[in-house]
Amino acid sequence: MNVIMLGLPGAGKGTQAKFIAESQRIPHISTGDLFRQAYQDQTKLGILAKEYMSKGGLVPDDVTIGIALNRLDQVDCDHGFLLDGFPRNIAQAISLREYLINKSSSVDHVIYVEVNEDVLVERLTGRRVCSKCGETYHIINNPPAQPGLCNTCSHPLIQREDDSEDTVRERLNVNKELTLRLCEFYNSEGTLRTVDGLRPMDEVTAQIKKVMGP
Repeated sequence: MNVIMLGLPGAGKGTQAKFIAESQRIPHISTGDLFRQAYQDQTKLGILAKEYMSKGGLVPDDVTIGIALNRLDQVDCDHGFLLDGFPRNIAQAISLREYLINKSSSVDHVIYVEVNEDVLVERLTGRRVCSKCGETYHIINNPPAQPGLCNTCSHPLIQREDDSEDTVRERLNVNKELTLRLCEFYNSEGTLRTVDGLRPMDEVTAQIKKVMGP
């Protein structure tokens, strides 16, 4: 089974991706893991991707596509895979489709975990980090025992700059446009399955099981 996960930051798609990969016994392939592994292996594309990321830039489509398709060529993907973070845009989706057609294969399910944007802002801006040891908390989902202080070392908790509301909303806006275009693309292909990411985690899992079928 070939599966793609879609969802905005904070939607919980990573958690659901792990469940699907384990239940279907297919590799869970995230974009971050792809880039890290390619660099560790010192592949030409991996080194190139690292150069872009170290400068704070986006990795170009041709580099991302090359790394992703090289990963799909590995033997553990022969019976299926789950992609998390790739494709990121329509150009990458078309390249993936052409790759799979050449292998007499296709995408079976594209799971879109849909969550209201305001809820995502609440989830993402609620993160707090210990100023000394780096322990991570969430003011709603995982609060410290003592407000504002780390459970481990009692140092003050801080909010990172990239967790501020303005930064989070900008990140969501960029991702929203890309994600909705991908949803339209895969909806036209008949593979899009939308689940309600506002439900409790186990209920989201049950929805995914239902839309994927036996």
